Amino acid sequence: MPTGFLEHANVTVSDPDRLANLLKALCGWHERWRGPSQLGGWTIHVGNARDYLAVYTHDEPVPRHSKGQPLNHIGLVVDDLDAAEEVVTQAGLIPFNHADYEPGRRFYFFDWDGIEFEIVSYAEPA
Repeated sequence: MPTGFLEHANVTVSDPDRLANLLKALCGWHERWRGPSQLGGWTIHVGNARDYLAVYTHDEPVPRHSKGQPLNHIGLVVDDLDAAEEVVTQAGLIPFNHADYEPGRRFYFFDWDGIEFEIVSYAEPA
């Protein structure tokens, strides 16, 4: 049986630099690549050596995404949930739905385009 892992996801946003900068601050990621998309528009790949999130924009306005249409949320693991929440708050975004249940603590937030992120930590709180 083959094995695999998720290498990347590609999301359309209104401002790729803004989301890339948030993801770098939130996850300690770096910019892997940026440039024109094969389909027109512009893409930034931000992540680590193994996986990344591609943040894409095109020449048309990006409508705000509706919850669950078509994506429910993107889950990211961090080692310090409190520090991650501070990054989100300082970006002007609102954390919500805080929970502490097995296997970890978590909160959610919507980015500027309505994409929902779940931030989870499996680390023991300090």
